[in-house]
Amino acid sequence: MALTTLPTAAFATGSVGTSQLADGAVTTEKLVADVNFRNIIINGDMSIAQRGAGPSGAFASGQYIQGPDRYKIDISNMGNWKSSQSTDVPSGQGFNYSLKLDCDAADASPSAGDFIYLNQPIEGFNTASFKFGSSSAESLTLSFWVKSNKTGTYIVRFYDIDNQRALSQSYTISSASTWEKKTITISGDTVSGPNYDNGYAFAINWCLGAGTTYTSGTLNTSWNSVTNANQFVGQVNLADSTSNEWYVTGAQLEVGTSASDFEFLPYDVNLRRCQRYYFVINQSGANGGPLHPGRTNGSADINNIGVACPVPLRIGNPSVTIQSGTIMQVWANTFSMTSAGGGSVTSLVNTGSDSIRLMLNVNGFSGLSNGVAANWGPVISGMPVDAEL
Repeated sequence: MALTTLPTAAFATGSVGTSQLADGAVTTEKLVADVNFRNIIINGDMSIAQRGAGPSGAFASGQYIQGPDRYKIDISNMGNWKSSQSTDVPSGQGFNYSLKLDCDAADASPSAGDFIYLNQPIEGFNTASFKFGSSSAESLTLSFWVKSNKTGTYIVRFYDIDNQRALSQSYTISSASTWEKKTITISGDTVSGPNYDNGYAFAINWCLGAGTTYTSGTLNTSWNSVTNANQFVGQVNLADSTSNEWYVTGAQLEVGTSASDFEFLPYDVNLRRCQRYYFVINQSGANGGPLHPGRTNGSADINNIGVACPVPLRIGNPSVTIQSGTIMQVWANTFSMTSAGGGSVTSLVNTGSDSIRLMLNVNGFSGLSNGVAANWGPVISGMPVDAEL
């Protein structure tokens, strides 16, 4: 069967009106309409979880949580919480995962300075479309699906980190344990805007509870310098019972005054966006992936181990962690293994201006000949590379 080819002119911008083409015609506009990276939030569908899908227990403030990538907890004495990537999702919306926060130890009477909020930090390079700091500053619309057993008023804060300016808006969870979609539109900030760089520039904060230091004023619903008392006024205390839990998915922040349908990215694209900030040097050796080339330095060290990054990292000097229980192996003139307790990453050098490859120096081995080629890799578990904001 012969294929019908549209004339080249049909694809030229403005050459053929929409009404002149059949509904099934292929146009450039149709090809790009659904994937244009309008969502500033990364991993809004919660589908990528490189740190693991299970609960992580008590949090430290500013800790990236187990469960979906690109989310962290900011907390001060507001109970203990567990996080996970959950399969509890709103029906018929296309989502497969949500982020779940579960109160594990309650704080029913928070002190004045207590707080907890879920935070998505946003890199400065991803904020140019805001046009903040100019008369052309764009409105922003945040949409998300949320569910909790505790009804009432919750606060979302939009936070310009670089200029210490913020705007807060409330939303209401009306029905207990029921998925609800929320849409919040805010005006743009004409006074100042985030720096255009790879730093921590902007944030979306979903508050779950706060003491009077942050709730005793008047809710700050327009762009202003940060005043603590005005940040989370009216917020319910989700930390008041270990029966409480909170879910979120479909988080989307976009330029404009209305919420569009959620922008589902292909899985590999979503993964690569997350790997700019965090990836794992996967298990190597006989039961895993390839080993990484290096060279012995004395009898205990392997130097200049080359590790290719899956994407350009946000920074050239990420942290690399040998986790407890990790076993490292090396093939050189002899085969040796050591546990994490006896080995460490002694130094790290980024050898590419585009942050796409790393060189590690690792110690903790024994019996190696000096100055010979070696192949190294972690076994049992991988090694996290962290370039997070």
